[in-house]
Amino acid sequence: MTGTSRITYFGYEDCILLENAHTRAVVTGSAGRILEYSRKGPNAIYLDPAQEGMVFEEDPPFGPTGGRLDIGPEMTIPAHPDLWLGEWEAEITGPRSARLISKKDEPTGVQLIRDIVLDEHSTHLSVTQTIKNISNTQKHWGHWSRTFGTGGGIVLIPLTPNSRFPDNYVMYGPGPVINYRPEDPNIRTRDGFLEVLNTPQRAKLGMDSMAGWFAYLDKNDLLWVKRYPVYRDRPYGELAGLTISIWYYQDLMCELEPIGPTENIPPGGEASFTEDWWLLPYSYPHDGSDIDLEEISALVEREAR
Repeated sequence: MTGTSRITYFGYEDCILLENAHTRAVVTGSAGRILEYSRKGPNAIYLDPAQEGMVFEEDPPFGPTGGRLDIGPEMTIPAHPDLWLGEWEAEITGPRSARLISKKDEPTGVQLIRDIVLDEHSTHLSVTQTIKNISNTQKHWGHWSRTFGTGGGIVLIPLTPNSRFPDNYVMYGPGPVINYRPEDPNIRTRDGFLEVLNTPQRAKLGMDSMAGWFAYLDKNDLLWVKRYPVYRDRPYGELAGLTISIWYYQDLMCELEPIGPTENIPPGGEASFTEDWWLLPYSYPHDGSDIDLEEISALVEREAR
């Protein structure tokens, strides 16, 4: 198929490479991940070098790195190692297109299908996860993205009116606490955006923005934009009703997590959620200067639609 081939990558044989003139995406059946998403060189996805070729028979530190996806709600869904750590089928489905198919998972009663499609000309990568109910009872799970970007970048989230959170975000911890009035010098609100400028005091953050996109500016001068649907009239299953979660670990990685609403899936039914990704060139402010947020908005509106 055009723009599609089989390669060995990061110690994994039989990966699927999707590529056009300037963009690459590499997909593996190992834990159903995207290992590379790059524009003209640098990989926007963080991979732990110690995990090269690893078979995830048990959960290593932080789980598998890479372009990960999952289902939730995080705190109430049964453990599902076959979905999270298992081997998936990986098949080429068309030009610059691949599909990942999980095992049938008894604890959750579902099977997951992930369709990844790279645009012919741009960096646009469509990532669709379908939750298929293989049980004989209704299931109430939702999409949960858990994709690692490279460390040390800046998260930019456009704010929307009427947030439930006084400061437009919550911070998890210490322990089971969710802090709705955190104070952190690395997080600020400016010109209609929430900016996470560096590693926060606690790793896990949650937001309820309904803008339907956010961006991550990494130190390789790549602005990773994620667009996804949001629904004001549907329940979200995370504890604080989040539409986004961000998780920083030191300066190594940053987890970029669009969250979907709760899906009520009947036996034999399915529900899908699509994230649309772009990599746009934009200079990281190594001198500590402020990002031009109006320019970012215009860039995303023009180039990431």
